[in-house]
Formats: sequence, C-alpha cells, structure tokens
Amino acid sequence: SAHPEGNKTTGTEMVQITALSVSETVRVDTRRVGDIVSELGETTAQNVIGLALEQLATALMATDEAIRQDDLGAAVGHADRLARLAWQIGLISLAGVAMDLGSCADRRDLASLAAVRARLMRVGNRSLTEIWERAGIG
Repeated sequence: SAHPEGNKTTGTEMVQITALSVSETVRVDTRRVGDIVSELGETTAQNVIGLALEQLATALMATDEAIRQDDLGAAVGHADRLARLAWQIGLISLAGVAMDLGSCADRRDLASLAAVRARLMRVGNRSLTEIWERAGIG
C-alpha cells in the first residue's frame, strides 16, 4: 500500500489495537423497590424480589438462547416477559433494552439485533447485581 506522499510501505508497520470496555449505567427505580419493602415487609419483600430475580435471569437466558437458535418469534416473547418483570421491580434500563430487543427481533433487523442483544446482556447482568445489592438479598 502507498502513503499519500507516494512512498511505499515496508510491510513492518505495527497496528495498535485497544480493547474498549463498555460500561453501562443502569437505572433502578429505588422508590419501586422501597414500595415493595413497605407493602410486604423486609423478609417477604426479599423473598419476592429474589424470586423475581430468578425469573428475570431465566427470561434473560431464554431470550439470548432464542436469538442464538435464530427463533426470533420466541425471542420477542421472552423479551416481552423480561420487560414486564423488569418494570415490576423497578429495573427501568433493563425493561427498555428488552423492549428494544423485542422490536428488533419483531422487525427481523438482524444488524440491530446483534448490538441490542449484547447490550441486553450487559444491562441485564448489571441490573440483576444492582437490585440484588439494593434489596439486601444473598
């Protein structure tokens, strides 16, 4: 290949590759978590939130697996369930990304689906950790 000045390259150039870590800020409706605790009491709330987290983790994995299997119809259904569960316990960011993924899968927009799937996994993992810690479960 030639440089703009017309000089030939020697073939010994070094290419610097930098891995970029993607950090997602997740939004949690702490008032919703507080309402659950107020309504149910701390022990029951921890049990209910713990069960919801298990269901969220299952829906997250089912959504990912459906996409991996190229079953976009199932991905839409799992993403919808994931969004509803996330809203119920105040995981705003996760609910939004799940809705975005369902929309991409429904439109069969495969390029967007790949990006949103990666984001869903990042936001999902961060959200589950965040709500787990806030609810004092574990």
